[in-house]
Amino acid sequence: MLNVLDFGILIAYVVLVLSVGCGAAWMQKRKAAKLGLERDDGAYFLAARTLKWPIIGLSLFSTNISTVHIVALCEEGYRSGLAYANFELAAVFTLVILAVFFVPFYLRAHVTTLPDFLEKRFNRNCRDFLAFLSIISAVFIHIGVSLYAGAVVINAMLGFGTEVAQLMPTMIMIAVATGLYVVVGGLLAVTLTDAIQTTTLLIGSAIVTTFAFMKLGGWGVLEDTVGPNMISVLRPSGDFSHMPWHAVVIGYPVIGIWYWCTDQTIVQRVLGAKDENHGKAGAMFAGMLKLLPMFLFVLPGLLCLALINKGLLPELADSKEAFAHMVMNLLPSGFRGLIVAALLAALMGTIAGALNSIATLFAFDLYKRFKPETSDKKLVHIGRIATVCGVILAIIWSPIIGKFDSIYGAIASMICYISPPITAVFMVGIFWKRATAKAGAITLWAGFAMGLIVFALDLLKEHTGWSMLFMHAAGLLCLICIIIMVVVSLLGEDTNTEENLKLVWDSPMTPLRIKGARGLMNYKFQSVAVMTIACIIYFIFRAPSAEKINAWKTANPEAAAKIEAHCNPTLEVE
Repeated sequence: MLNVLDFGILIAYVVLVLSVGCGAAWMQKRKAAKLGLERDDGAYFLAARTLKWPIIGLSLFSTNISTVHIVALCEEGYRSGLAYANFELAAVFTLVILAVFFVPFYLRAHVTTLPDFLEKRFNRNCRDFLAFLSIISAVFIHIGVSLYAGAVVINAMLGFGTEVAQLMPTMIMIAVATGLYVVVGGLLAVTLTDAIQTTTLLIGSAIVTTFAFMKLGGWGVLEDTVGPNMISVLRPSGDFSHMPWHAVVIGYPVIGIWYWCTDQTIVQRVLGAKDENHGKAGAMFAGMLKLLPMFLFVLPGLLCLALINKGLLPELADSKEAFAHMVMNLLPSGFRGLIVAALLAALMGTIAGALNSIATLFAFDLYKRFKPETSDKKLVHIGRIATVCGVILAIIWSPIIGKFDSIYGAIASMICYISPPITAVFMVGIFWKRATAKAGAITLWAGFAMGLIVFALDLLKEHTGWSMLFMHAAGLLCLICIIIMVVVSLLGEDTNTEENLKLVWDSPMTPLRIKGARGLMNYKFQSVAVMTIACIIYFIFRAPSAEKINAWKTANPEAAAKIEAHCNPTLEVE
């Protein structure tokens, strides 16, 4: 249980975040008053396009790494080792794609939302589809799942219980507190508080990892206790984690490009960049930060397993509580309060970004379409109403997440079935001039329908016999969507205009010819640097040889038996 000191730290943190958020609103209003202007939609939704690369990078990272990521990645680390670190390391490469291929078009087109970009490249139908799906994903994935996971771990630490009725007050309080500074301050409030939250999150997670290592006795003890396979990232076919290397290669580019390059909740930070160089550098900085979660979020779960197997921690009843289990059993008073603050930081960061995106999408892509004469002040008001509605829907939906076996598995599978058509349309659209608006619309709706069917088959696999890995399904669905788009484009009339084609690269090499900023801010240097580091990490944590695994089993028979039983729960350790 948390004591008075822990609660004091937690309350102080919440007050700090709300003060910064409300202060951002006051700064915007005062600046506008000096200029004799009303605060406009660009200031509210895109921070007046003044964001610099450190804030963009921190905000991208904070929005991505929510409490659901901390809880779920730690859970997966406990269950299957470092296999799910692929979702973090592989993100480095898609962030490079965002910086090199997408940021120039987004900023040069001066779009406020990504559906707006899709309309300029294709037509209104494509815009409507993406706006609809972006709002749905923001409510049900970014906000709903985050609220549930955050409430579970916070209630577990506070000793309030994790039944639905007990989680509801926590979810409501978190949602209201976060919605307050988003409604008041807009994107500037979100990005400024993101900077605080990201720092708190990294410090808190580093403290947990450090204390766990100290308790266990170091890396050598970890490897002896869990074995070389559990500390590898790339796994062979048939691995119990259901994350073999070929599934990552086939499926992650599909979901990664959708998430990092076309999802409004994420990319909105880049749309608020001061200029193209800051937009690119911000994405690259986020890529550097994405090298950390493997060690700060996934590894603690594996350390928890090792500590339990060594008898240094009590047995864990539910894998979802792995992170909370370590916090409450390893950390001294004061540090526990800081960790709860870090979890609250991550939760508020993701929810804040999603709420601001809902406001932007609803105001610009839905409301303004039917009432184009709406003033900037009115749009901000409409966006605030949409934010409140989004919070209510997410709170209603979030308890349903508890019905899934694995939080991260549920999120990943849902994303795998909704992302293929969007990834296909964006990638074909910016690289192939012959792609038509009709083909884009047909591909989006057909891909969405196929995704729903496959998701249903996967959800009912005990009855349908469906056995395809969701990452393989994502790659296959994306390939089918690309084929549909190419065939429909070639069979139909080329309706592209000169304006449409301004948003298509002449060749994949064209963006690489852009010189960019000088020195360390140069995107080419940054791309090579961050991808090189990611490749080195992949090499170090590659799949072990059979000889190495057998040698470990021979040297550590008791530890090997426990891991075998852990990976195959039907077995019993004698």
